[in-house]
Amino acid sequence: MARRALIIVEGHRTFCLLYVQAAQRLGLHPIVLAADPAQYDYLAAEGIEAIRVDTDDLDALIHECCRLRPTYDIGGITSARGAFYATVGKLCRHFDLPGPNPGSIERCCDKFIQRQLLAEANVPIPAYRLAASAAEVERSAAEIGLPVVLKPVVGSGSMGVRLCRNVDEVAEHTTYLLGGKHIWQSSPRILVEEFEKGPYFAVHIMGRDVIAIQSAELNPPPHFVFRECTFPALLTDDENRRMINVSLSCLQALRLGWGPTNIELRWTKRGPVVIEVNPRLAGAPDPQLIQLAYGLDLITQHIKLAIGDECDLHKKRSYTAAARILVPDRDGILDWIGGTSRAAAVPGIAEVKFYVKPKTSIVRKGDSRDCIGHVIAASSSHGQTKAILKRAVDLVSWSISDTSE
Repeated sequence: MARRALIIVEGHRTFCLLYVQAAQRLGLHPIVLAADPAQYDYLAAEGIEAIRVDTDDLDALIHECCRLRPTYDIGGITSARGAFYATVGKLCRHFDLPGPNPGSIERCCDKFIQRQLLAEANVPIPAYRLAASAAEVERSAAEIGLPVVLKPVVGSGSMGVRLCRNVDEVAEHTTYLLGGKHIWQSSPRILVEEFEKGPYFAVHIMGRDVIAIQSAELNPPPHFVFRECTFPALLTDDENRRMINVSLSCLQALRLGWGPTNIELRWTKRGPVVIEVNPRLAGAPDPQLIQLAYGLDLITQHIKLAIGDECDLHKKRSYTAAARILVPDRDGILDWIGGTSRAAAVPGIAEVKFYVKPKTSIVRKGDSRDCIGHVIAASSSHGQTKAILKRAVDLVSWSISDTSE
């Protein structure tokens, strides 16, 4: 009998390995299809099969899956990266496998279309305009009123996203986006948005079931890089109910409801305002935090959906889990990393992990790629978890030398 395989389209630097390990625990043979398998060096280290294929070419992916079928029983197809979820949906339809609706994913991943559909459904969102030139950006910013957020219409990880507090910053970032420095995933279009002030939250959903609401802190502007996140968020019953209702309205407006979704919001003076709907599982360390807080492995449950098995979303415990995201404060060469063993030994610490190694060149980009590691803590109480996390983070250190010296 052919071995049952899970096809994973592209990896992820922080949590593809979690998908691979979850697939193996389910008795599946994971196979990663990637444009450049060498960038996921951990796959080779774990002996995971990785095949080079143009993952932007649907026909090439179909051909590769067909080539594998005489050897493997392809049980499911998924991805550890949201940028490929629409492609995954198309592959699943072609091979008659469970998967997301590719049309819904594509509409959601176009931030302008997403805003239009949410606005039509009366979901609270920031004021927004679409712009394709410097003049249109300038006019849109004036109409909305400063400060504004400029972001590419298609993209993820806060790449190309910046808070612009005055006309000079608007002009500067517009030049960056349209001047050839930003790598566009589609035709150059900029979303100009009102900057909503208030605490940051994310609602995590599987199918149509709300799993958890997290609170998050961001590093100082103008960029949107996460500093710390905590499960569960400390909310009143009314705040919890309103966030859930708004989130479910997003699913209905965007015709989502298969697999994972995470919805980012800010709690403003008018209540919850939707900043972004992401039709995918949130990246690390969120899946690990959800497992620590609730005993619920969302990656495993996502894979179960992909292979047609029944999901088990039952929470097994109620803890508090929190993570500090480690972000460098300068560019240069990472000379050394210290204190990780002592930090990991602190009672209540679940993981201390760096994504980079010493002698790596550090070039900050103002987005999720700036994150070089994380520290995760968990305990039975919110206050205790925060104290454990601080104690461990204070033990971690690193040195970056200035390459200009």
